[in-house]
Amino acid sequence: MPLQGGPRAGSSSAPTRRKLANTRGKAKSRTEYPRRGERYKDDSEEELGLLEEGEGGDEDFEQRRDVGEEDVEEPPKTPGFNHPKDKSRTIPFNPPDKLQSRYPANIVRNQKYNAFTFLPIVFYEQFKFFFNLYFLLVALSQFIPALKIGFILTYVAPLALVLFVTMGKEAYDDYKRHLRDKEANSQRYLTLTPSNKSSTHPSALHNPEQVYLNTHANTRSVPSSSIRVGDLILLEKNQRVPADMILLKTSDSAGTCFIRTDQLDGETDWKLRVAVPEAQKLDDGDLGRLDAEIYADAPIKDIHSFVGTFTLNQYPSPPQGNEAISVPMHPLPPSVSPLTVENMLWSNTVLAAGSAIGFVVYTGAETRAVMNTSHPETKVGLLDLEINRLAKILCVVTFVLSLVLVALNGFRGQWYVYVFRFLILFSSIIPISLRVNLDMGKTFYSHHIMNDPEIPGTIVRTSTLPEELGRIEYLLSDKTGTLTRNEMEMRKLHLGTMSYGVETMDEVGRMVLASFGPTEMVGTGSGHGHQRNASNAGQQTVGGQMAMRGRRDMSSRVRDAVLSLALCHNVTPVTNDDGSVTYQASSPDEVAIVSWTSTVGLTLTFRDRTKLTLTTTPLPTSSHPNSPSQSTTHLHSTHRPVDMNYDILSIFPFTSESKRMGIIVRDASTSEITFYLKGADVVMSRIVQRNDWLEEETANMAREGLRTLVVARKRLSASLYAEFEKAHHEASIHTDGGKRGELMQNVVEKYLEKDMELLGLTGVEDKLQEGVRGTLEVLRNAGIKVWMLTGDKVETARCIAVSTKLVARGQMVYEMSKVQTSDKIRDHLDSLQNMLDCCLVIDGESLQLCLNIFQAEFIEIATKLSAVVACRCSPTQKADVAKLIRSYTKKRVCCIGDGGNDVSMIQAADVGVGIVGKEGKQASLAADFSITQFSFLTKLLLWHGRNSYRRSAKLSQFVIHRGLIISVMQAVFSSIFYFAPIALYQGWLMAGYATVYTMMPVFSLVLDRDVSEEVAVVYPELYKELTKGRALSYKTFFWWLMISLYQGATIMIVSLILFENEFLHIVSISFTALILNELIMVALEITTWHTYMVISEVVTLFFYVISIAFLPAYFDLSFVVTLAFAWKTAVIVAISALPLYFIKAMKRRFAPAASSKLL
Repeated sequence: MPLQGGPRAGSSSAPTRRKLANTRGKAKSRTEYPRRGERYKDDSEEELGLLEEGEGGDEDFEQRRDVGEEDVEEPPKTPGFNHPKDKSRTIPFNPPDKLQSRYPANIVRNQKYNAFTFLPIVFYEQFKFFFNLYFLLVALSQFIPALKIGFILTYVAPLALVLFVTMGKEAYDDYKRHLRDKEANSQRYLTLTPSNKSSTHPSALHNPEQVYLNTHANTRSVPSSSIRVGDLILLEKNQRVPADMILLKTSDSAGTCFIRTDQLDGETDWKLRVAVPEAQKLDDGDLGRLDAEIYADAPIKDIHSFVGTFTLNQYPSPPQGNEAISVPMHPLPPSVSPLTVENMLWSNTVLAAGSAIGFVVYTGAETRAVMNTSHPETKVGLLDLEINRLAKILCVVTFVLSLVLVALNGFRGQWYVYVFRFLILFSSIIPISLRVNLDMGKTFYSHHIMNDPEIPGTIVRTSTLPEELGRIEYLLSDKTGTLTRNEMEMRKLHLGTMSYGVETMDEVGRMVLASFGPTEMVGTGSGHGHQRNASNAGQQTVGGQMAMRGRRDMSSRVRDAVLSLALCHNVTPVTNDDGSVTYQASSPDEVAIVSWTSTVGLTLTFRDRTKLTLTTTPLPTSSHPNSPSQSTTHLHSTHRPVDMNYDILSIFPFTSESKRMGIIVRDASTSEITFYLKGADVVMSRIVQRNDWLEEETANMAREGLRTLVVARKRLSASLYAEFEKAHHEASIHTDGGKRGELMQNVVEKYLEKDMELLGLTGVEDKLQEGVRGTLEVLRNAGIKVWMLTGDKVETARCIAVSTKLVARGQMVYEMSKVQTSDKIRDHLDSLQNMLDCCLVIDGESLQLCLNIFQAEFIEIATKLSAVVACRCSPTQKADVAKLIRSYTKKRVCCIGDGGNDVSMIQAADVGVGIVGKEGKQASLAADFSITQFSFLTKLLLWHGRNSYRRSAKLSQFVIHRGLIISVMQAVFSSIFYFAPIALYQGWLMAGYATVYTMMPVFSLVLDRDVSEEVAVVYPELYKELTKGRALSYKTFFWWLMISLYQGATIMIVSLILFENEFLHIVSISFTALILNELIMVALEITTWHTYMVISEVVTLFFYVISIAFLPAYFDLSFVVTLAFAWKTAVIVAISALPLYFIKAMKRRFAPAASSKLL
């Protein structure tokens, strides 16, 4: 058989091509123009040279030019990377190991530590805080004999306990992360490998076993972590996609499949994906032997775009039977098909139905899911940072005090040793027990939150942040599944002169059934059962012409509107395992509308890429119990289901730029071609005729929070459609990708989108989460500014902002969308500065431009607005906005969401809240707090958050006071005794002071509350007062410093005066007065008494009295039981505590707290 295409391997017949390939593998000979797939398949040395030098790529391209493919984009010159910094790639089928090893391993790793980094990182995280570092140095100093004071255990044990608990918690959390990672990495997947037993010998073609081997690939089960770029993966229904893959083939004959993307973009509706047409035609076995390659652009974060090509160098050789041998094989040039996001299966999505085969292009860190996920940081509460700053101040005070005492002594002897001894003596100024008390308090708050019966299911995952809930000033919320249930329902249909609501939809159903009923149908009940007889067809034609000029009857108008809604969409019916049918589409609005058309008698029963079938179905009897006439009832009872078939000629999908979606269909029975269009009123108003009522009715529906769509149609003659199709095809093959879309849109506008007949207006409701409106209102009154960040369309987000009352009634909405120049951004920002009371609606593209060019100006203005709605936000953009607000305002930011796309935002916030909902638990597991309803935020913030912050602020200041007062007494004691660095209290007294003698009463302050729960929720302004941070500030710290200074000096000096003759008993005298003073101070700090508070006071006093008998080294029992000891101690306590009581009483009388006015 002569060759038809010269010396080129791709131009030979199939037997000759195989012979050439086999010969070249043995003799290392090369034809003049080798195929790309053969360049590295058979010769390892040749492969190495190609990978390193990239030779031959230009030859391939020139050959493709020769065969007339002028429009094919030049591919990369070598398989793999094109440049060391260019991560775009060309991957052949069955790639060599060396090429696969260039790319990241497909390993999921969320662990923070490993065996070598655990201790260093944990120690760094702990000792980067001055508070802990100070105590470490004090504890280590006790191992130096010259600096040792008292028991080493007194200084070492508290710090060791804190570190041990922290390390144990971190180790446990990281171990759980390790188990989750291990589970994900070990999940098994089937990879396809070429069959090595296939045969094309004629005698084997009739062997069933050999036929099976020829048409099916070998499969091998591998863990997810072993998947590499270039692998072919077989996915089954409900299986997670392990890496970013090109969809090659599906079990559906149309080459489509649905995926669930809720863990990637937060949208619960299924997405339609399309297989590569050339690969869909092949058997599984052919895919493994395919001579083809895929070009993929460099990995980026954008989940809505992908650029790639599929190059088929040669179709697999067909089995050679007797008939096939005589057929000449003509040369076929390599075919290049474009790849878009419609051909992609992103990692972490789930195959919703059927099975699919994918080609891996990105793995591990290069997948979209990983690139859009930020690594969690260790979160530290603002209260902890404030206490850390106060600790630094106290350290300076301690050092200055030590230096002053040594200076007053004239720097005698080893004065530097004395300075360190004084520093250790005064170390109680910064008590280690403060960390213990605060950590115990956080644990108590967390337990209280999780056991609140009014917010069931709430989980505290980060127990170090409850106080942060009381200081939130910005709330960044997701929309879908967080503010809304993502459950759409068709609520209104407006036809200009008539409006149909939920209560009148039965009437719509009767009109539809009458229009499509037996009176207009030839009754076969199958096939094209909606064909009309000649007279009726003629009447219908006349009626259609009259309708374009005058007013039609209402029944006909309802019929046309419902038919247009049943046809103009991207919905596909999917049959489940149990036989039930569900609708799937990229927009839940469309599902809601098509579901509604089914309830009124027009059901979508079949849909693929080229055909669509509607079936008329009788209405349920219960849906219209009050039929207006006997004839209508008879019509329902005699109506049989009838199929109406349509050919889908063209689809124009919805985009955020066009804001509309169109479809051209041809009636299979009448061959009538109709263009249907639906979209936002802002674009449809200039396309349709007779729209004098449209603007008013759209505004009315928007005020009700309904999502509106305008529906129109245009009948096309065969000649007009042919003319349009030709022009549209010419525009679609334009080589300039940037202008291609614009040219295609211009053709649609020229031929189709003008003078369209307005059919109606729909209103769809996105059901809100329970209590959303009330919650948002309460949070606004609490001084919290709410931002809504969503991946949804601008129009949808705007409607939800109105329906949730995020936009107040009468408030202006300022929209920034599709802004592409810095000048326009500047103009918008200038306008916004003068209208700070408005709600800003901005899309992702404009938002990114603002953040890139005018970041500081934009954040400064936006943070002053009452509300902001950001649409089409990527997960990374959400996280960036949260970080910017935090860094610019220095205020506390809370982020709440429910999907995997919200994880980055949640982790970037000061406080992350995850909602357990339809989109899974990924957000909940990554959050600091997990709740089940958005409305639970009210109690979580206004009650639990407020109480946690107030209690911790009071507790921390009291513990500091407790340390300060004893240090002041030590300073007075040392001053009197010739500035000697000798401890006033040693051993068990120091150990007991911060534990047995004061711990219970002081810790009982975590039970204190200033108002009841009802008052805190009814008056959210109390929360607003708290966000100012006045509960713990330099002013309150200075106040407590003065109290400690006064009380410490008073107790020590008055003790020395009253017990001048009993000087040897100064320890027992002053320590008893100190303990009693602290018990009284706790009582003065309590606003609302609790049973446990009383018990702690009484029990602590009892323990102290009993312990006196067991500590003879410090207490002389014969002296303690005397009357003189009792009354003199009482005088000391009165002098130190009574002035504080009077001051507090005066403050309550003349300057009461805001909360006390409500009691």
